[in-house]
Amino acid sequence: MISNLDPASQLFLANVNRIEQRLAEANREISSGLKISQPSDAPDQISPLLQLRAEQQHNQQIESNLTVAQTGAQTADQTLASAIQLMDRAVTLGTQGASSTMDASGYQSLAQEVQSIQQQMVSYSQTTVQGRYIFGGDQDGTPTYAYDAAAPDGVDQLQTVTATRQIEDPAGGSFTAGETATDIFDQRNADGTPAAGNVFAALSNLQAALLSQDPQSVADAVDSVKSAADHLNSAEAFYGNVETRIQNAQTFATQYDTQLQTQLSQEEDADVAAEATELTQAQTQLQAAFETQARMPRESLFNYLG
Repeated sequence: MISNLDPASQLFLANVNRIEQRLAEANREISSGLKISQPSDAPDQISPLLQLRAEQQHNQQIESNLTVAQTGAQTADQTLASAIQLMDRAVTLGTQGASSTMDASGYQSLAQEVQSIQQQMVSYSQTTVQGRYIFGGDQDGTPTYAYDAAAPDGVDQLQTVTATRQIEDPAGGSFTAGETATDIFDQRNADGTPAAGNVFAALSNLQAALLSQDPQSVADAVDSVKSAADHLNSAEAFYGNVETRIQNAQTFATQYDTQLQTQLSQEEDADVAAEATELTQAQTQLQAAFETQARMPRESLFNYLG
């Protein structure tokens, strides 16, 4: 392309164009507050920025998951604390029943209260948070147990559950989210028989012993209830540890989010003060350029030839 402009004019226009680009860039950064508003502003920095954004979104999702897990763990802890109190009451009832001075009506009354405790214990196994059965493991849409006085141990097992879910730790790795109702209330041996610490079986046996009005049988049943109470204490301790892990993970996630936001700000945020200075300088240079151009002589050699 052939230009009709002389070299000086071309240089002047090129300089004006550069100054105007600086003005536009400074205005953009001041108005948006960002150094980078679109990929073309800094193509070489887009990939690191996207990576930081992805890490921040992932960390925020972990924080959200931790909040949900914390609610579940706290509820489980509180539920098990109440269950332990019920087991303590069952021990008291059994101790009363082990006395040889108890009459038939007394045994009947104690057995009825133990039955009520069994019903309440089953309801604890059905504890929900936001519509989710927290002791349901991987199948938390429905309860694992239902009370049935005619069934062995006074309960019907509605489904077989496992708990494989893990809570992601923002510091790396993961940890177990919870235990199942079977783990907590219905421990079994390899052959399917109730294991030591089986809550449902211990309460059912205590009720049967009281109905038999045999002080020795009641005393033996009380020992089983105590073992079951110890098992519930272990389950509560498990959830206490989970709560601690969650709290530590939340602290790390909050700190990491702050770190990521700082990095993003360093990459994206404009230095408004510096850009304001740049804007003023560019405006001054542009004005000076036009004033200088206006004072340039317009005559050519032909104006001096006769």
